[in-house]
Amino acid sequence: MSIALRDLAAAVAGTVVGDPALPLAGAATLETAGSAEIALVDGADKLHLLARSRAGAAIVPRGTGPLDRPTIEVDDVHAAFAATIVRFRPPRSRARCGVSPQAVVDPSARLAADVEVEPLAVIGPDCTIGPGSTIHAGARLAAGCTIGAGSEIFPNAVLYENTRVGARCIVHANAVLGAYGFGYRVADGRYALSAQLGWVELDDDVEVGAGTTIDRGTYGPTRIGAGTKLDNLVMIAHNCRLGRHNMICSQVGVAGSTSTGDWVVMAGQVGVRDHVHIGDRAVLGARSGVSGDIEAGKTVLGEPAIDLRDRKLQLATISKLPEMRKELKQLAARIEGLERAGRADEPPASAEAA
Repeated sequence: MSIALRDLAAAVAGTVVGDPALPLAGAATLETAGSAEIALVDGADKLHLLARSRAGAAIVPRGTGPLDRPTIEVDDVHAAFAATIVRFRPPRSRARCGVSPQAVVDPSARLAADVEVEPLAVIGPDCTIGPGSTIHAGARLAAGCTIGAGSEIFPNAVLYENTRVGARCIVHANAVLGAYGFGYRVADGRYALSAQLGWVELDDDVEVGAGTTIDRGTYGPTRIGAGTKLDNLVMIAHNCRLGRHNMICSQVGVAGSTSTGDWVVMAGQVGVRDHVHIGDRAVLGARSGVSGDIEAGKTVLGEPAIDLRDRKLQLATISKLPEMRKELKQLAARIEGLERAGRADEPPASAEAA
């Protein structure tokens, strides 16, 4: 399929600079685009990459001006490029087929209108599935689970009993919601599992990444606030309360009974100890080790996590250690030389006596 540059520009409310009739057959990144494809340049600092690219045209920020090849100038380059990709590679459509005869649905489960349950999915007793929801192949919902309207549970996700999922949520493949918390007590010389009587709740518009685990509460819910996004391979322990619109990146681990405010960001591989609170709009830098409460609006980094400014000063100092060590050795040598010279100038003991 070939599309003229002017037609792509019209579809994204852009302005053509160059040949409007240029035919294009696809969209790709600057590194991989060929002469019949259009690429994305999302800032002036990327123009040098375009100069080395084979792309036949580019989508650029408005006001960039003429370049060495045709462009479409737009206000929002990422939205325009996404729309362009869809023009060349429209989403694969499939008709909804309802409940597959190869699915296992308990007779007591309540399924609303337009629910899709794919082959080999298992819906346990007393589950409630909201309208327009999709349960993909191999997903397993234990007894008493509730799925809100328009939510999607991807293949092989497991929801333990009484898990509650809000509207428009996404639970990706192999995620586990509601497993037992890692809580033990010593009894008669061995570990005994503590009470596991709680459940997991996702508020509306939550996304749970592939392979992510959220443990049930001990007595009540482990709760994820509305709009919060959990990346792949995240671990949220029992009794945690995450606020609204948190952004939790891959391989983060949050220990039990921790709470967060709204709009908190945790970068990759952050570790948070138990029973702490992270305030609204706090940012935890990658691989931070959090051992205490973090104030609202604060950005921290390091192990243990400290204020970003202080951490940068520490890193700057550490980078100078080899130079400082060399200077220290030189100073020590000078001092030793001065001490030897001073001892040489001292009169002999016999002369002092005379």
